[in-house]
Amino acid sequence: MRSLSSRFMRRVSRAGRDVTRMFTTPQPAVELAPAGRFQPYDHTLPNRYPWLFEFAAANLANADAPKLLSFGCSRGDEVFALRECFPAADIKGIDIAPRNIAICRARALESHVAGVSFAVASNTSAEPTEYYDAIFCLAVLCHGDLSTYGARRCDHLIRFEEFARVVGDFGRCLKPGGLLLLLTTNFRFCDTEASRNFDAVLEAEPEQLAPDVLFDRDNRVLPGEKCPAIAFRKRYVNRHQRDSMDI
Repeated sequence: MRSLSSRFMRRVSRAGRDVTRMFTTPQPAVELAPAGRFQPYDHTLPNRYPWLFEFAAANLANADAPKLLSFGCSRGDEVFALRECFPAADIKGIDIAPRNIAICRARALESHVAGVSFAVASNTSAEPTEYYDAIFCLAVLCHGDLSTYGARRCDHLIRFEEFARVVGDFGRCLKPGGLLLLLTTNFRFCDTEASRNFDAVLEAEPEQLAPDVLFDRDNRVLPGEKCPAIAFRKRYVNRHQRDSMDI
């Protein structure tokens, strides 16, 4: 009996040491979603928004060699569609996923497409000020699961303050008179401070809007709310106004 008891106690002791090691030994960190990511899905199609590109081309007709930015360019379909609409443009695509950018570069090289460039980035902080004639951000600043699962709040996945920060920097990167094209977002551009420097210049038809839900500044769902304004022109600010804004 003593022998059985001793063996049992030794096993309990070893088990205790194993548990102690499990909780004291450093464990691999859990891989979190990259900072700045909104849309978790890379699904895209060639030339998804011809009507929107045609609008942009008509409004930039006076620019000899417009500079365009495709934000969240995925595997490059948007960039190559823009190349067709703007044959003389200088087009840059940025995306948070290195694999997507590698695919974009390979496609451009294989197809001998000139005047396009790509970079890995989650925001536009590295882009120059008042440089772009148009920024395209289409089905990027949203999270598809919020609509699929009927979320009442969104801040467990994406947050308004991050959206406001991203679109605010779009405003810095755009030239006065430049176009910001925002289609399919989970927040309203009109709720941001950046929108004060823009005028809405295009509203989408109901059938052109995706069924994604909208959320307010406090990350609460706005049931049944739609936001048809999808294209905005940056206002020209005179020197006096600029100095007043800097005070």
